[in-house]
Amino acid sequence: MKYKIVGDSSCDITKQMEEEMNIAIAPLTFTLDGEEYVDDENLNLEDYLRKIDQSSNVPKSACPSIQDYLDHFEGDHEWVFGITLSSELSGSYNSAMNAKAMYLEKYPNKKVHIFNSRGASTMEVLIALKVFELVEADDMSFEEIVDYVEAYIDEAKVLFVLDKIDTLEKNGRMSSMKAKIVRALNLKLILKATPEGTIDMVDKARGTKKALAKMVNSMPKVGTISKDKILAISHCNALERAEYVKELASELYDFKDIIILKMRGLSSTYANEGGIIISF
Repeated sequence: MKYKIVGDSSCDITKQMEEEMNIAIAPLTFTLDGEEYVDDENLNLEDYLRKIDQSSNVPKSACPSIQDYLDHFEGDHEWVFGITLSSELSGSYNSAMNAKAMYLEKYPNKKVHIFNSRGASTMEVLIALKVFELVEADDMSFEEIVDYVEAYIDEAKVLFVLDKIDTLEKNGRMSSMKAKIVRALNLKLILKATPEGTIDMVDKARGTKKALAKMVNSMPKVGTISKDKILAISHCNALERAEYVKELASELYDFKDIIILKMRGLSSTYANEGGIIISF
């Protein structure tokens, strides 16, 4: 195989995608109340989410190590494309960049690029799909693919609705007073990833269904929609909500495809049960 794609475990791809697209996943790890969890296929997500709900603490995440990335870079391919969480939210990007430098020292004739997704979850999935599409077309050089995908990242947008704000409150991203008001009024927040990779509020609504509808309706104000784009929807144990978002988006917009994904551990840690993330 000419290439390999390596993501961290915020990339909420399916097992089928992993196999068809030659993607390897370097897992993050979490520590909660003295217990360590690895964000891989062996993680019992339901049990992990239940323990988050029961704890007064927030899980501490650790990015993949440099060695984790180096191990995944290995192989008989010529090109390696890494895709990581926003560098503003995690050390995963820096870890991958250090691995890249060490890998190229060992294999100076190979080519490696690390994409800073400036988001998470569905954003990483869309980047992986775009890399796969361009490499399989076999009409671009490595450098042309990198330039094209970097421009794609500049334009792509991430929106999300959280059913619970527990993690935002526990990790200090929302004050306890604001959290109490949000809960008392049954407000659901519509949030977005900024171009810098941080989090900002777009709108709010009373009740999850109204918030999801507002999120879908706000899409043209946030980014560009076209029939050449894919809409990716990721959910944390909320398939019906994801299908509702897909239905609304299908009625309003003309996307090339709309895919539904299930969150892995990292995305679930911050989105919490019932959370929905979309990228386009």
